[in-house]
Amino acid sequence: MTSRELDAAGIADPDLRAAYVRCRALNARYGKTYFLATRLLPLARRPAVHALYGFARWADDIVDALGTGDTRDDRAQQLALLGARLERGLREGHSTEPVVHALADTARRHTIDHQHFTDFMAAMRSDLDVTDYATYADLRAYMHGSAAVIGLQMLPVLGTVVPRAEAAPHAAALGVAFQLTNFLRDVGEDLDRGRVYLPADLLAAHGADRELLLWSRRSGRGDKRITAALRAAEDLTRGVYREAAPGIAMLEPASRPCIRTAFVLYGGILDAIAEGGYAVVHRRAVVPLRRRLTVAGDGLARVLRARLTAGAAAPPHRDAAVPAAAVAEESR
Repeated sequence: MTSRELDAAGIADPDLRAAYVRCRALNARYGKTYFLATRLLPLARRPAVHALYGFARWADDIVDALGTGDTRDDRAQQLALLGARLERGLREGHSTEPVVHALADTARRHTIDHQHFTDFMAAMRSDLDVTDYATYADLRAYMHGSAAVIGLQMLPVLGTVVPRAEAAPHAAALGVAFQLTNFLRDVGEDLDRGRVYLPADLLAAHGADRELLLWSRRSGRGDKRITAALRAAEDLTRGVYREAAPGIAMLEPASRPCIRTAFVLYGGILDAIAEGGYAVVHRRAVVPLRRRLTVAGDGLARVLRARLTAGAAAPPHRDAAVPAAAVAEESR
């Protein structure tokens, strides 16, 4: 499966192939929802997506460093080293660090603006010290680097049928929508890390604050003020999805099923949060397996229709399908 992706992308150098394989493994392990959707992309486009998401997940893992015993200074040092390797890799087009090597190659092949990577690393560094956000505007400024730029990095890989600048705001909004969804799903886990990504002004508007969230997490008890704040955060997030939605039709037809599937899968997390009574302070919301299978099946059908429309009526590669086993693994 991986070899076919690399062959289709024209990646022949053994070291570079190994670097992309490493990124694919990171994407599969940490970004399971998007990894599932990525399998609906044409083979040749997948390695670049794995490089972009694999690098992002690696940096994020350094910041969280759960269970490692690393101090804040340890993580800052690791991020600084990664940033230096990234800067050099982007400048020279290669790196001895595999993940950076694949990322640099992807940036070169697809002419991705290096500023997007600079902004991303700045957001990762801020996570070492910033543990909450006073307003949604403050959070949105952070998410420019942590999420919006991921959507912007993806655009050259996915391709557009309109000028890229026209699609860019929607791509950025989709990255933000995905991250807001993750923030809602992970409220309890983020509290354990000492972070609150729900803006303080949104919480305060419903009589909630960090201390109330911590009390609820520790006691296992709910509170109607928290529920009201979470419902408001859900509404806000759905508004960002509406900002992003027009961008799907601006992508090249071959890329639309992947992004549409990711759009629906992540939106399904919001549905699961609501259906679970907004209990995310205590447990993660999970989209039912049957629903994931339905979405994945619809995505595959869209892939087949896109190929037929393009005149490529030959049977798809076996790994273009999304096997039930992959969806089951992603749902755990």
